[in-house]
Amino acid sequence: MTLSAIDLKSFEFLFVVGRAVLLLFSFIVAAVTFTAWRRATRVQTEQVLSQTNTVLRRLAELEARVDATKITISQLGDRLERPAAPATGHSPGYQLAIRLAKGGASREELMAGCGLSLAEAELVQRLHGSRS
Repeated sequence: MTLSAIDLKSFEFLFVVGRAVLLLFSFIVAAVTFTAWRRATRVQTEQVLSQTNTVLRRLAELEARVDATKITISQLGDRLERPAAPATGHSPGYQLAIRLAKGGASREELMAGCGLSLAEAELVQRLHGSRS
């Protein structure tokens, strides 16, 4: 009976040692896995921060463009609200062109001096030019 009692105690001892080795191995696997998980999380966090910075930079650029567009639109609105020409019906350039045409100016002089197109200069010259 002493032989079977020794065998039983050594068998229990082997189970205890086996459990201890299994627990130690499990702890090492868990530590390695946790370290890898932390490293992967750190890399992902850096990627997210980089992407966030890129998005914030692009958002700031878009905001600047929107502000510039708002200014341009308000300037265009101001131009539309102002009257385009005086109430007399003729712009100052036409008044000057009429006086020059009455004085005998050529089409080229009317175009250069008053900023008229060729057709406008011909019309002013026909209507107001000297009859000679």
